[in-house]
Amino acid sequence: MEEKPFHFKQFSIHQDKTAMKVGTDGVLLGAWSNIDESVNSILDIGSGTGLIALMMAQRSFAEVIDAVEIEDAAYVQCVENFERSDWADRLFCYHTTFQEYSIEMDEKYDLIISNPPFYNSTYKDLNKERALARHSESLSYEELLTGISKLLSDNGSCAFIIPYSVEDFFIKIAIKKNLVLNKRTRVRGNENSKIKRSLLQFSFREIEVENEELIIEKERHLYTNEYKRLVKNFYLKM
Repeated sequence: MEEKPFHFKQFSIHQDKTAMKVGTDGVLLGAWSNIDESVNSILDIGSGTGLIALMMAQRSFAEVIDAVEIEDAAYVQCVENFERSDWADRLFCYHTTFQEYSIEMDEKYDLIISNPPFYNSTYKDLNKERALARHSESLSYEELLTGISKLLSDNGSCAFIIPYSVEDFFIKIAIKKNLVLNKRTRVRGNENSKIKRSLLQFSFREIEVENEELIIEKERHLYTNEYKRLVKNFYLKM
């Protein structure tokens, strides 16, 4: 049986070719990130099905929206989703590693966004520092932030969603790359659950940090008003 596409209000995500499915993390990041009106170029790192890049196309007038995806099936799916959208002329996916892309690319981006892969470990077999360093086999946070610091325009910003457990570790690496935290939202599934994710946005500019907390559900499938306001322009049933 053919897998049905995931329909949003202004675009659809076909995800039958890849294990990278539409998830709450990607939608949160795409809806939450600040996009200045001056943003003319956007880069989505580890684009998967192209979800976040498509959300950026819906939210902005950026003329250039590039994506980087290393996994073969996800790359094919991403290109197909771009071509099916109303913004195909603004969207382009590169089939390469971000490490190679960041070395070869000379252009700068006004917004860089990523829902990066992370290493799923309970730390039972590794000490904490080693587990943190090994969070991803394909793209470490060090490599990610090194490349971003090279590709980000002077007045640009970069946004991420990461596990809350590695927030301090991630921010320390960002500081070494001269990236300054501007906005942080910590995410809970419900008011009684632990913080699960951190949404972080950085730039090269020192400004007062916006700190918030977001709770997704009051109870199962009953969403908070804050979450509904955030994603209302995307989900069909919000």
